[in-house]
Amino acid sequence: MEKLTKKYGLPTAICMVVGTVIGSGIFFKAQNVLSATGGNMPLGIVAWVITGLLMIICSTQFAVMATKYEKVSGVVDYAEATCGKGYAYYIAWFLVHIYYPGMTSVLAWVSARYFGVIFGWSMVGPEVMALAGFFLIASYTMNAISPKLAGKFQVSATVIKLIPIFLMAIVGTFAGLFNGTLTNNFSNVVTEAVGGTGGGLFAAIVATVFAYEGWIVATSINAELKNAKRNLPLALIIGAFIVVVAYVFYYIGVAGGASNEVLMKDGATTAFKNIFGTIGGTVLNICIVVSCLGTLNGLMVGATRGMYAIASRQEGPKQKMFNQVDPSTNMVTNSSIWGLFVCSIWLIYFYGANLTNGWFGYFNFDSSELPIITIYALYIPIFVVWMKKEKSLGVVKRFILPIAAILSCLFMIFAAIYAHGITPYLQAKANGSFSFPVLFYFIVFVVIMAIGFLLRKPLKNKE
Repeated sequence: MEKLTKKYGLPTAICMVVGTVIGSGIFFKAQNVLSATGGNMPLGIVAWVITGLLMIICSTQFAVMATKYEKVSGVVDYAEATCGKGYAYYIAWFLVHIYYPGMTSVLAWVSARYFGVIFGWSMVGPEVMALAGFFLIASYTMNAISPKLAGKFQVSATVIKLIPIFLMAIVGTFAGLFNGTLTNNFSNVVTEAVGGTGGGLFAAIVATVFAYEGWIVATSINAELKNAKRNLPLALIIGAFIVVVAYVFYYIGVAGGASNEVLMKDGATTAFKNIFGTIGGTVLNICIVVSCLGTLNGLMVGATRGMYAIASRQEGPKQKMFNQVDPSTNMVTNSSIWGLFVCSIWLIYFYGANLTNGWFGYFNFDSSELPIITIYALYIPIFVVWMKKEKSLGVVKRFILPIAAILSCLFMIFAAIYAHGITPYLQAKANGSFSFPVLFYFIVFVVIMAIGFLLRKPLKNKE
């Protein structure tokens, strides 16, 4: 049977981490962070730093695991090595049908949104949605036909996406200090955050989660990474630090380009135009589009390999079909087709739930944030069993680091429930009715996982 080959090196792996994490989130979630904190810049920076530290802790824990376990698909491998094949299957099923497609579909829309800004299109208009569908299919096509080209695009997009971030971080900071905008933004608060300072901080942290998420996708190329036990841990740790530094300084730089009131209303686009002029702002906006497409590509890598990760373990439906590797492209074609199909479903959901008046009633929830929080909850059993099983490790790697990772995950779960809580969908149609997004997301989660239970079909001698 055809197998996936070792075709990626350390630079590609680092770019998978940096390129998948740094994408749309930093550009459009910065506005959400400001809104959540009521325009409190210092509180927003605290949120970026806290979430960044949590990401570094969790990625470091997985980096340690990567030195011991190597099979097909990173986090699924770690789940199998610690909690067994059953738990690994359900982790993989969740990644395939909720996590990867939920985030991938949002990235397709965000890429189209920033492209549409150049031409003045409405972000909820038909042009943007049509382009979102095209970007989704184009990313799939590149990954399905030429995985090596997708890897090269990931490296190129990562370099390009760092241009607007570092330019804004440096130029925006100095310009803001010179004209007084930065000082004014740091010393003045626009309005009191909903729920006070604590509520604003938790809401801001949850908003930054999306911007920081995606690093785990790098583990999906485990089977295709040269010297994976060395290169994957290095990529996770180096990439995580690069992301945190870039985000914090970018956020400060944006504050030098426009007032908090303007940033809360219009986002970072105005800051780019104020600092670099209309032409410069347009050029940098194009870089943002490339940045988003790079993240979309990285997420598509994970989405297309999901069913293969399940079938290669002789689990799930149509194992022989999804376990196929194309001999000419060395790509898991059937798994890729399914990944694209599920992504398209979530794109339709995202549009109906978040960009309209709400097609799904109480079942309207943020598909860019809640699935991310779920994955943190699913990490916890892996970390707990790791402490019980890995008796040969020292105190730091066996206990201190995984305990810190567990606490990080619990904090993220609490912050998500606190922030989304009983927040009504679309403000419950102008504060007229009750809604509990976390609960209704959980119902969807349970239904999808129950389908996975019914379709598991493991080989008896492999359980």
